[in-house]
Amino acid sequence: MYTVIPASAAQPEIRTLIAALDAWQSQLYPEESNHLLDLATLPASTLILLAIRHTGGEFIGCGAVVLNGDGTGEIKRVYIDARHRGQKLGEQLMAELEKTALARGCHTLRLETGNQQPAAVRLYTRCDYQIRSAFAPYQDDPLSIFMEKGLTEDVRLTIL
Repeated sequence: MYTVIPASAAQPEIRTLIAALDAWQSQLYPEESNHLLDLATLPASTLILLAIRHTGGEFIGCGAVVLNGDGTGEIKRVYIDARHRGQKLGEQLMAELEKTALARGCHTLRLETGNQQPAAVRLYTRCDYQIRSAFAPYQDDPLSIFMEKGLTEDVRLTIL
């Protein structure tokens, strides 16, 4: 059994998950195409961080939303330990991130992922994210894929 719970970027278990994500992405992309944000440097008021905990207490996944203060947010640091993939945990995590972001006044979520991560692109597509152009602070990058989802009906209509 798995539980999605609030977490802190300072927790050792979260730092371990993010270090694994960083190591994996550093193998896939050159440094200039790796946008590795240190969540611990962000004010708590701008960050939603959730973790997935396995029944035994082990943290096996995490994901974050960085709130921009204008009703938009950016999905960051979504990661599920390889031993626990294939169980729709990514969808569960994304749904909880979206619900929490909406409750915090966020109407639109954006993300940047890479073209060497087809499973991530499939996850975001299954969660109704649409491909879009680069958004600030990013520049066009042939290795990046940018996506967006409106969390409210009126925003979804303008995105489509």
